[in-house]
Amino acid sequence: MSTSQYTTQSVTINVTSRYVTERGEEDAAHYLYAYKVHIKNEGETAVKLLSRHWVITDSNEQIEEVWGPGVVGEQPLLGQGETFTYSSACILKTPQGMMHGHYEMLRRGGDVFQAKIAPFTLSQPLKIH
Repeated sequence: MSTSQYTTQSVTINVTSRYVTERGEEDAAHYLYAYKVHIKNEGETAVKLLSRHWVITDSNEQIEEVWGPGVVGEQPLLGQGETFTYSSACILKTPQGMMHGHYEMLRRGGDVFQAKIAPFTLSQPLKIH
């Protein structure tokens, strides 16, 4: 399991990833990783998540970028102290990789900023034979 945390303009993003063993072992060409994201507004002004940008890199340094509106079909509005949590997954062609990116956020009043998603590792747990 891997975690990352970063705060940008009072918006804290915490990500935890894990290897999904139910899949990858049977199909060595594809490795499935699940991740859970917690977004917390620690500021005094409401913020809305407008869009996402993910950079997914496998161990062969192949990069896939994912852009899109919101997350899991939502564009959550977070008031002071509120948290939004969601889960998602990605598939790699290699047993290890990394993800990072940002959310485009709109602060009440019109200020748009990028909330950084710190890099986190996608890797299988250590195996002992």
